[in-house]
Amino acid sequence: MFLRLAQQHREFVQDLVMSLQALTIILERRGYTASCYTCGDQMKSASFMVSLREKHLIRFLVSDYGITWMELWDDRELMKLEGAEAISQLQELANIVKYSTAMQLIK
Repeated sequence: MFLRLAQQHREFVQDLVMSLQALTIILERRGYTASCYTCGDQMKSASFMVSLREKHLIRFLVSDYGITWMELWDDRELMKLEGAEAISQLQELANIVKYSTAMQLIK
């Protein structure tokens, strides 16, 4: 059972890393400064960052050790979430991007 759970966790992290890479590309196309760095090609971890406005930075870290969302304003931490809450906040960011894309198509 534990080996199966470990493998599922590795697959989950890989899926999350691929989603972060895709989100980075979309954000860059929308004019945001965004980056997603991974170590090696096994996609075991990633560091995702996006600048939403001047001095407003989002950092999302994922690895086998955990998942963290940090929101910074002027280099000061505004919010730090971990685990499921961090992923929910990432979904909110993705929804904003999706909504803004839909609004651009309507115009």
